[in-house]
Amino acid sequence: MKKNYSGIFTNGIVKENPLLVLSIGLCSSLAVTTNIFNGIGMGFSMTFVLIMSELMISAFRKHIPESIRLPIFIIIIAAFTTIVQLLLAAYLPSLSEALGVFLPLIVVNCIIMGRVESYASKEAPLSSVFDALGMGLGYTWVLVLISLIREFLGSGTFFGVHILPEKYTIGIFSKAPGGFLVFGLLIAVTMGLDKVAKEKAEKAKGCCGRQ
Repeated sequence: MKKNYSGIFTNGIVKENPLLVLSIGLCSSLAVTTNIFNGIGMGFSMTFVLIMSELMISAFRKHIPESIRLPIFIIIIAAFTTIVQLLLAAYLPSLSEALGVFLPLIVVNCIIMGRVESYASKEAPLSSVFDALGMGLGYTWVLVLISLIREFLGSGTFFGVHILPEKYTIGIFSKAPGGFLVFGLLIAVTMGLDKVAKEKAEKAKGCCGRQ
């Protein structure tokens, strides 16, 4: 049976977006999104670990004993997370410091654990790579969007460049409550768009049925 790789890829970006639809892995998305650089850094770090972990686990899925699969999954994820930590510490120390404890916590992120358990451990390597890439980029674009809104409204900057005068900034967006507010609004918009799309689909189906 031929796999629909484009469908697998886009599934994580829109239909089953890990943040806006599945609502998992929220801690890092609310904690590190005070500026765009942090959002991009965390998103790409997560995507790298997700791709490599799914690829490795999928490739050896038939050789991993069922009774110890979770410890093995964690070891593999921890190995790639350590690689990311060391690379950022060596080449982007300021980003590594800004991400802080949330970088090593990638090891136990619900997105990665969920995908390796529900997908990579059952599917072929190529399918798993497309799944990981879609989920990773889906996570990343939401992180960047939240970061952009919070950075602009909270600090008046865009990629670190001051655009909005300080007297017009809203400080709460630089703090945790601002992250919850922006995230909640994005979920509301997502649910609204999904509802409109379903209503249009039902109307189209009804029109076709009457013909």
